Amino acid sequence: MNTTLFSPVALHYAQDALAPVISPETIAFHYGKHLQAYINNLNAALPDSGFEGKELEEIVRTAEGGIFNNAGQVLNHTLYFTQFKPAGAESAPKGALLEAIVRAFGSFEAFKAEFQKKGAGLFGSGWVWLAADQDGKLQITQEANAGNPVRHGLKPLLTFDVWEHAYYLDYQNRRPDHLAALWQIVDWDVVAARYCK
Repeated sequence: MNTTLFSPVALHYAQDALAPVISPETIAFHYGKHLQAYINNLNAALPDSGFEGKELEEIVRTAEGGIFNNAGQVLNHTLYFTQFKPAGAESAPKGALLEAIVRAFGSFEAFKAEFQKKGAGLFGSGWVWLAADQDGKLQITQEANAGNPVRHGLKPLLTFDVWEHAYYLDYQNRRPDHLAALWQIVDWDVVAARYCK
């Protein structure tokens, strides 16, 4: 029986396209090694688990222990790596997403400041998320380790990874600098599509 049920999401940009915000070396380790390890561990744990054939979000929503940890990291990294575009001029959200951000946080700049503050202030390893509830209202959540807003009935829209492996090669211990730089590569069209889905 073939137990390889999940595989890494294909990147829609070259490995060096996010530099200097994220270096090709970090992509090689983060995407090529860390994400692959979570996928390998998840695939190995699935047989006879009761989660065979389930969608990734359903596994993350309901699993516990090692299956949750690895499935959470596969989902988190999939959302993370697919939300970026090649480095260039920083862009901003528009339309319904921008309106929701302004309603929730007062302005786009205020949202960015709060998002970075919560990412920098998350103790240890984890993720900071922009997520929407069933009514489309936005909130920022801090999730430790493999946590994801789907565990709380929310829709994940945007995430910054604050595990050290996401930034240490490029920024060492300067997590706030890493978070501030990531805005340059956010693909707001992807985030908006998640919001409107």
